[in-house]
Amino acid sequence: MVCALLYFILEAALPDPIIGVTTYQEKNAQGHAIFALLRAYVDALVQAGGIPVLIPSSLNEEAAHSLFRCLDGILFTGGGDIAVDRFNGESHPWIDGVDKERDLIELVLLKTFIEGKKPFFGICRGFQLITVGLGGTLYTHIEDQKPGAQRHDFSPDFPRNYLAHNVKLENGSRLRNIIAENNISVNSLHHQGAKDIPGALIATAFAPDGLVEAVELPDHPFGVAVQWHPEWLTDQASTRRLFRSFVAAARV
Repeated sequence: MVCALLYFILEAALPDPIIGVTTYQEKNAQGHAIFALLRAYVDALVQAGGIPVLIPSSLNEEAAHSLFRCLDGILFTGGGDIAVDRFNGESHPWIDGVDKERDLIELVLLKTFIEGKKPFFGICRGFQLITVGLGGTLYTHIEDQKPGAQRHDFSPDFPRNYLAHNVKLENGSRLRNIIAENNISVNSLHHQGAKDIPGALIATAFAPDGLVEAVELPDHPFGVAVQWHPEWLTDQASTRRLFRSFVAAARV
């Protein structure tokens, strides 16, 4: 009870952490280039007590290092596919939305946040970026490349909060301790997925077909990534705990 009270006192005394949020490049209705992000990411972070700051995906490496000093944590969001030459991947007709500028800035930021011991959280593409950034590989189209794979891409045929399948969480993992459940139902909006998990990461959640659904970086203040989209599932208490844990780590 005393420890819990002390935690809430410290939390109240500390300022809300500034969380960098990655964006994608798009064109508006008039054909002008814009940086964009679905609002669900921002809402989830605000609900958890963070202050989101959107990161333009065209920044150079020098700007990324300057930005690192201003941020308490970073959220690597979903979006288009990572360029296959980043992980010697297999080309496939379904590969879409590749943005080499975004790949570059996010990989630089990932390296900086790992070395600087600042919290980071990856969602969908962010999960794949963290896997690739630490030396792993991807299925560039799960359906054609993973034997026995179930369906994982439920977009755009279903609502983004549609619970597509269960994932099993590994006992003893940070994710399992945060979510406080052995199995949870998640949405699924991806056609690519982790193939080879790099040695630096630990796989901490699995889909029924064995596909890795979450990874963690041990001995780091907060280095967690999930393949599903929790920003659309904040009606679930377990999801709210996940975002609050990330923001709390950034606050410290």
